[in-house]
Amino acid sequence: MNRIEYKDQRVGIFIDIQNLYHSAKNIYASRVNYKELIKSLVGKRSLVWALAYVVKSDTSSLESHISKTTGKSEASFFDALEKSGIRLRVKDLQIFAGGAKKADWDVGLAVDAIRMSTNLDVIVLVTGDGDFIPLVEYLKWGMGKVVEVAGFSKSASSKIKETADFFINIEEIPRALTSIKE
Repeated sequence: MNRIEYKDQRVGIFIDIQNLYHSAKNIYASRVNYKELIKSLVGKRSLVWALAYVVKSDTSSLESHISKTTGKSEASFFDALEKSGIRLRVKDLQIFAGGAKKADWDVGLAVDAIRMSTNLDVIVLVTGDGDFIPLVEYLKWGMGKVVEVAGFSKSASSKIKETADFFINIEEIPRALTSIKE
């Protein structure tokens, strides 16, 4: 089934960076080209917001892998996201007394998507995380919005794929992935 696009549709994109980053790295040995991804997700429609949810930490596995594979710091990764037209929502990594770490933006992403949905016709969730199924259902049935989910078919929850109005396979988007040179 092809996605239906109308020029006057207002689109909001909400990107779960941790989910996307780790899936691209671990499954495809690749990085995401966010500029190409956004361009493809918007299509002929009007982009209102593109928000990325990131966790800031100098010691995170994301930071060390970014540095190792690209020679760039976390800050330059965040700068590249912003240069791609994406606004960042940044949270510090929480480290608890016992050493446990928490880096979760699920509630923040969900609240933003609901709050901003009144100004949108289409909500695109860029994640494969099945924890967002209640959000997809609420936006569709409670708010009357078109909800698209973009993720990697190999790692995305099968239930979120079924629940969304449309599932976009990121690996099928031309130039959305760039191979990591080890």
